[in-house]
Amino acid sequence: QVQLVESGGGLVQAAGSLRLSCAASGRTFTNYVIGWFRQAPGKEREFVAAIRWNSGSTYYEDSVKDRFTISRDNAKNTVYLQMNSLKPEDTAVYYCAAKVAKASLSTYYTAGRYDYWGQGTQVTVSS
Repeated sequence: QVQLVESGGGLVQAAGSLRLSCAASGRTFTNYVIGWFRQAPGKEREFVAAIRWNSGSTYYEDSVKDRFTISRDNAKNTVYLQMNSLKPEDTAVYYCAAKVAKASLSTYYTAGRYDYWGQGTQVTVSS
């Protein structure tokens, strides 16, 4: 049973930084893609970034690619999302998700493609 547990959310001022963690367990994740998504109140869940576990290849949504960095620690079975230069519009619940994946990384930007989800962690950016 795949389990994903997010942590690291909180309240931060605009221009500040946070690092989110997604601790993964229950499988060997070598053939997985791990994605980060976010959902603001009244809005649809949107893609933020994804990483292919075995190669470390990454893919970002355009609005975050110069500010956010996704990475993974194999020894800890954990994926991180380092978020810098945060803006109030980054406020949302952030979720990590997992999918056994063989296709191009750039195709894993839709929430429906993922099979496993964490419970989410709240990020609030004040102006």
